[in-house]
Amino acid sequence: MNIYRYEENPLITPKDVKPHRDDFEVIGAFNAGVAKYEDEILLILRVAERPISTDPSIVKAPIYHVETDELEFVELNRNDENYDFSDPRVIRNVHKAQGFEYLTSISYLRIARSKDGRNFTIDEKPFIYPSTRYETFGIEDARVTKIEGTYYIYYSAVSPVGVGEAMVSTKDFVNVEHHGVIFAPENKDVLIFPEKVNGKYYALHRPTLKSIGDPEIWIAESTNLLHWGNHQHVVNLRKDKWDSGRIGGGAVPFRTEKGWLELYHGATPDHRYCMGAVLFDLEDPTKVIARSDAPMMEPEADYEKEGFFGDVVFSCGALVKGDRVMMYYGVADTSVACAELSVREILECLSWLS
Repeated sequence: MNIYRYEENPLITPKDVKPHRDDFEVIGAFNAGVAKYEDEILLILRVAERPISTDPSIVKAPIYHVETDELEFVELNRNDENYDFSDPRVIRNVHKAQGFEYLTSISYLRIARSKDGRNFTIDEKPFIYPSTRYETFGIEDARVTKIEGTYYIYYSAVSPVGVGEAMVSTKDFVNVEHHGVIFAPENKDVLIFPEKVNGKYYALHRPTLKSIGDPEIWIAESTNLLHWGNHQHVVNLRKDKWDSGRIGGGAVPFRTEKGWLELYHGATPDHRYCMGAVLFDLEDPTKVIARSDAPMMEPEADYEKEGFFGDVVFSCGALVKGDRVMMYYGVADTSVACAELSVREILECLSWLS
């Protein structure tokens, strides 16, 4: 498949984003939802910031407190044998069988704006910031679906009670209405289809199962975008392939002649993230009709292989015009890049299911 990576890549890096407070540093500007608003392309950036520690032996874990509407910090010593600091993203309690105790940074959403899709300016202030008890560890990886003039922005809401999916909406990217949690923990990678199908809204989602089962893609339906039901399992992991470890929705599905095309991410057990494609039936999105055997895009460029968490390409949004797909994607959990692909070539690379 022909992939055109922009010469300007990465388009946005942490150094391009000013911290929202002086005692923080930006370590990631990545995994952005995408929207076209008036004459601009907007990226709803996930900005990850961590508190600056003057003592290299101390890690500060930021936590948003609803009662005070302020950030507070838990200070942990790297020599404390009760905690595992090996993953730069999380702090694990060694006495717990799974999960993490704290995050090393806090994420929120900020808008990046562009006229040409290549050169972006970053708004000075956060757009969506943690504000509820379900967002005390931050908000991550937004997607954007436009339906009848309203932009629905939904994202992973992280807190000690788990990772769920919360949603807001806006018509102008200034005034925002909060709708609360639409998928309870443990769930993420939600993608709402951009139109009703046979009178129903559909959304892909990815439960993270802890007792039995794998992190795979499900679909749900709704009449009002808030209450989701009739959940069905639709896309599974595949042993010994590029998507054998975990999978999840990437860009918002878009309509083609052949079906609803979804660009999704897959990872191996050792956390190498690639992008592939799956096709859902136009009249019944619960039916998968084709899927890519090989990844359509994998980490190859230096900025995709090296960073805060390397070997990652991870898209949260794309713009489609004719045969051209402009896929904006996070690289190495650090920055934002863009690549152009052909809808026709993506469809041609799929294996059709009987």
